[in-house]
Amino acid sequence: MRFARKSPEWSAFLLMAVSVLGADAARGPLRVHPRNPRYFSDGNGKAVYVTGSHTWASLQDYDSTPNPAPFDYGYYLDFLKEHNHNFIRLWAWEAPREDEAEGWTNYLDPMPSLRTGPGKAADGGLKFDLTRFNTAYFDRLRARVVAARDRGIYVSVMLFQGWSVWSYNKARRAFFYHPFHKDNNVNGVDGDPNGSGEGEEAHSLSVPAITRLQEAYVRKVIDTVNDLDNVLFEISNECRNPEVSSLWQYHMIRFIKEYERSKPKQHLVGMTDNGGDNSALFASPADWISPKALSSGSIRRKTDPAVIDPPATEGKKIIVYDTDHLGAHNFLDDAAFSRLWVWKSFTRGYNPILMELHQTNPMGDSRPGLLAARKAMGDTLRYAGKMDLAAMTPRNELASSRYCLANPGKEYLVYLPEGGEVSLDLAAAAGELEVEWFNPRTSAVIKGAGVRGGARRSLRAPFGGDAVLHLAAK
Repeated sequence: MRFARKSPEWSAFLLMAVSVLGADAARGPLRVHPRNPRYFSDGNGKAVYVTGSHTWASLQDYDSTPNPAPFDYGYYLDFLKEHNHNFIRLWAWEAPREDEAEGWTNYLDPMPSLRTGPGKAADGGLKFDLTRFNTAYFDRLRARVVAARDRGIYVSVMLFQGWSVWSYNKARRAFFYHPFHKDNNVNGVDGDPNGSGEGEEAHSLSVPAITRLQEAYVRKVIDTVNDLDNVLFEISNECRNPEVSSLWQYHMIRFIKEYERSKPKQHLVGMTDNGGDNSALFASPADWISPKALSSGSIRRKTDPAVIDPPATEGKKIIVYDTDHLGAHNFLDDAAFSRLWVWKSFTRGYNPILMELHQTNPMGDSRPGLLAARKAMGDTLRYAGKMDLAAMTPRNELASSRYCLANPGKEYLVYLPEGGEVSLDLAAAAGELEVEWFNPRTSAVIKGAGVRGGARRSLRAPFGGDAVLHLAAK
């Protein structure tokens, strides 16, 4: 369903969405669900599955020209609700400019620290005073988290950015514009003491003065949003040099938890892709993680097992499975591929989210893969809401299609990537189960004849193509 923005139909849709969301908004900060740690839990103890589209300019304006045009955040949130999404990453960037290897430049504004001078930084603006906070940044942070809360959207507040300190290749010059570069601040802080031109030391514990500044910034962020229920914290996007950055992230996770102990509310903390070192994520004190591929192989191909057949989660951590860390370009042009990835991930116990690759207007990107993934995420959220999700775990062995969330004997959600017939082990079910088929391409819902439990049964989808089957005890 799509309406012209600000049309009467659009206004009516938003009023309806707000009235519905009132019952689903965050009730107390999220927790790890005590019975099923694949999912979050809200203040009422209900299991919460998160899914949604996120994009680079969600907090700081981000564009290829100086003084970047403001991002239409309100329209972005409306877009999320139109697609029934409930989660975003609120991206943070540490430098006001970055020169990309492809020859283009990004400018970002505002920054957390004030630009006071004297003297000019490498991007032509005044040098930073790292001891003084930019009120405009934190006011915007709070306003955007509040606006998301009012639409029932959970927000991962990103604190640091790996791409702002590490160039990945010499043409990027990422750290050249960073406030911790010795030529860009008035405080004498040097985030590159080994003179490599990279800022990996800034994402380590090797420069105590930088760690203290980072801790002060984290305290400021917490003070800004601590009273809000829809907050999660994320230490950094895609750190590199995991040998040193892992220990730094562990320190920051513990620092947040310790500081929030004296605060009215405590929020969960996440750790995301750490240079591909997923073992460091699982071993971390983080409450939730967002890994790179959970299998070997190239994420640049659709043949990677982590993408075409994500392994069932074991419940060791909540996993927010992000195309940003899996090679998002795989999902742009192929509607079937992206839809299958979302449903496969959901039925294997993940919380899938989509990286939108247009930094200023994700709503305008209409490539088939993005359209299909957006729809599939909204559809999986609807099913998560109608099921007893806390009791559901991945049970590949129960369905011949091998994609099955189940509370054996009571409820089953099965995905058939190739459609057709599926054989289900219903031995644990006594009596009859209600049958519902869902067409993930058309959204058609078809009620089937009930099926008796107590044995293995075969059911055939009443339409062609991939299919979703929901069974529930009467």
